[in-house]
Amino acid sequence: MNSKARILAVDDNAISLKAIDLALRNEYEVITVNSGERAIRYLLCERPDLILLDIQMAHKDGIETLKEIRTMKNGADIPVIMLTSKNDRETIIESSRLGINDYVLKPFDSDQLLGRIRQTLEKAAK
Repeated sequence: MNSKARILAVDDNAISLKAIDLALRNEYEVITVNSGERAIRYLLCERPDLILLDIQMAHKDGIETLKEIRTMKNGADIPVIMLTSKNDRETIIESSRLGINDYVLKPFDSDQLLGRIRQTLEKAAK
């Protein structure tokens, strides 16, 4: 039985997904998908403990993906951390309005990201 928390990482950049996987794999079960559409399909069958979501993706960006996740039966309360290089005020406000738990800028520091994930998961468990 795997007792590691499961994290769904959503990013259309393969290098970013690899970096996320390498940073988190010792402490978490990491599932990587390269589009918002694939994230939605995954969420129809599974429920991760946390989602790391990039904003700038082709086809369906992170904001659109998050809006859809929040309307799903099992997605309304999943903790979400935006992990993105986009740091304009409007995007941060829009993300916050959609109920994100944190906002981490790329390139990320692995230890900082692990700390933010731990903090978010601890808050969600309360």
